[in-house]
Amino acid sequence: MKNIKHFATAVTLTLASFTTFAAVPVDMQKALSLTETGVVSAGQATTLSSLEADLASKAEAQGASSYRIISAGGNNLLHGSAVIYK
Repeated sequence: MKNIKHFATAVTLTLASFTTFAAVPVDMQKALSLTETGVVSAGQATTLSSLEADLASKAEAQGASSYRIISAGGNNLLHGSAVIYK
């Protein structure tokens, strides 16, 4: 029983830490209250979802808490950029 409690606690803390550090998208209104820290860009994406995931991953790698996509485009392969915030 004691092992189950320890395991459940460890799983809960692990999942909580993953959600704490993930960069989240914000709209322009919310971005006005945040501090801009830079810009990230990504390319070679085949869908808008994968482009957004790439930008979110790069924002998180830079230590950003939030990001706002400012451009996206392309024909067969997509590219885009996002402003990152802390």
